[in-house]
Amino acid sequence: MNLTLKYKNRKINIEVKRCNLFWMVKGLMFTRREKARALLLFDFKKPRRMKIHSFFCLKFLVVWLDKKNNIIEKRIVHSFNPLILPKRKFSRLIEIPVSKKYEKIIKILEN
Repeated sequence: MNLTLKYKNRKINIEVKRCNLFWMVKGLMFTRREKARALLLFDFKKPRRMKIHSFFCLKFLVVWLDKKNNIIEKRIVHSFNPLILPKRKFSRLIEIPVSKKYEKIIKILEN
């Protein structure tokens, strides 16, 4: 699925995989850095402010979005972090593995 993110008057087009319930629970856990399949999109019906963790995960960039795909917050998350909590409510979340495959997207989003 193609998704256009909006950030600082820029539009960033990325290809994401919308997650079903199984993938929402699993996310990037137990995935090897270079074998990570896709940018994972978690889509929620109502805005929420929920915590995530990075147990058994590789290092990744998490991007929180509103319903209009505006970036609310973004953060690099390291392995085995028990609590990652955004400052505001969000409607969507994207997990992007930090790897050579997604290096270009991460550089764009970090600036």
